[in-house]
Amino acid sequence: MLVIRLQRIGKKNQPAYKVIVTDKRNAPRAGVPVEQIGFVNTLTKEKSINKERALYWISQGAKASLTVWNILAGEGIVKEDKKKIKIKAVKNPEKKASQKKVKKVEKQAENSKEEIKETA
Repeated sequence: MLVIRLQRIGKKNQPAYKVIVTDKRNAPRAGVPVEQIGFVNTLTKEKSINKERALYWISQGAKASLTVWNILAGEGIVKEDKKKIKIKAVKNPEKKASQKKVKKVEKQAENSKEEIKETA
């Protein structure tokens, strides 16, 4: 199955992306694309996508990723609205570590209470 997605290029802290058509099974970074149909530079907000080729691949059954779909909708290449991207909640590792410390202290307090009862 073909998919239209972004492939990151550029240096560290200077992201730029190629808009490529590739097989879904290929790795995003190392896979060989079928065709490059454009690029997106997030720092300069520059976008260039070949409209005819994007519409051709969509007509051939290629599915666009949510980000690419929103770029295509924003550029007016596809007539449908943008799709909402679901972002997974990031767990706070500091909060988790502090909860572990609280549980450990509570367990130690219970153990010390039991020892006091046994000695009394």
